[in-house]
Amino acid sequence: MLNKKKILIGVTGSVALYKTIALIRTLVDFYEIRVVMTPSASAFIRPLMFQTVSKNKVFVDLFAAESEGAMDHIALARWADLMLIMPATANFMTKMVQGSADDLLSTLYLACSTQVVVVPAMNQQMWAHPATQRNIKQLQQDQVEIWGPESGQQACGDIGLGRMLDIELINTLIKGYFFEKKLQGVKVLVTAGPTREAIDPVRYLSNRSSGKMGYALVQALIFMGAKVTLVSGPVHIQAPLGINLIKVESAKEMYQAVMSKIKSQAIFIGCAAVADYHITNQAHQKIKKSKENKSLKLKLNKDILATVASLDENIFTLGFAAETERLEQYATDKMRHKKLDMIAANQVGGKKGGFEASENALTVLWKNGVKKLPLCDKNTLAIQLIEILAEQFYAKNASQNIR
Repeated sequence: MLNKKKILIGVTGSVALYKTIALIRTLVDFYEIRVVMTPSASAFIRPLMFQTVSKNKVFVDLFAAESEGAMDHIALARWADLMLIMPATANFMTKMVQGSADDLLSTLYLACSTQVVVVPAMNQQMWAHPATQRNIKQLQQDQVEIWGPESGQQACGDIGLGRMLDIELINTLIKGYFFEKKLQGVKVLVTAGPTREAIDPVRYLSNRSSGKMGYALVQALIFMGAKVTLVSGPVHIQAPLGINLIKVESAKEMYQAVMSKIKSQAIFIGCAAVADYHITNQAHQKIKKSKENKSLKLKLNKDILATVASLDENIFTLGFAAETERLEQYATDKMRHKKLDMIAANQVGGKKGGFEASENALTVLWKNGVKKLPLCDKNTLAIQLIEILAEQFYAKNASQNIR
């Protein structure tokens, strides 16, 4: 299937375009690649470099003399199964929003009827500017997918959000885009991230969950055609396009949000790291420092996952277990106690994977079944996990003759 797919890559004038060269090297054995460069991109690297790695002619001029009928923007738009603009500068995204067509790539974007994906790369201050954020929102409304950016060291020396995604992650996202839509139209509710339990107006109790795994699961579900509702605790991750996002802070708010939507769902994935307790003696004003010791009174929160699993709606439930020891035993006990259909367990407390990390490993358990997913990036791991979930979801439905 992948050998038949055609990917058109538009390259704009960013220093991050060296990543695009590296990515194309990993794609050419599986996809047919064509590259379009803006004039400013050509100022960084000559088109010959992209021609060498893509093994195809590179297009730069809008009305090149050698083009058939001088209509490359129409021919390429019809040719592509997927269009990636990577890296995408702030300037080029502005042109997309305005409908400008003053070079080959911007003209091709307007002529393209297939899915367009933007992979931004720019200085962190440029990314944070209100004008850029308005453009991002408009592109999303225009059904353009936004992949990234991520936070990290930038070419200018700044550190922050604006760095182009790692090529391994982009490769995974491309693979996911062409996946079979095994969950087409299936309604799935996912919880992700931590919760915060207020101590006073400025302090709270929380945990180290970044939300990366939950958001990766949402992206994998989208790739497979699911209709996703995401109930998210406070995270610093941009939600994927095309979902129903509900933002919450506390465990109580998450419980209420889940219960308000759950009866219309077919699958529930409890990936959030929900606080077990909330504070009953929460202060209404900031607690001032004193020489006296302070005590917090804790009360058990409602168990969202167990509550959903106990409903009579026949909802398929996938839970998570983060353990420091006896991983499979404790995960199995949790699955049986809460009457879950599946559970994904991961080891925490070590140096690799788990909370706050970009990688993880999982042991996935279900009735009479277990599969170990080795350490890899969370986006790849999410796709592997949703593949298993889809199999078990349909197996359960078939056994119960549910249509």
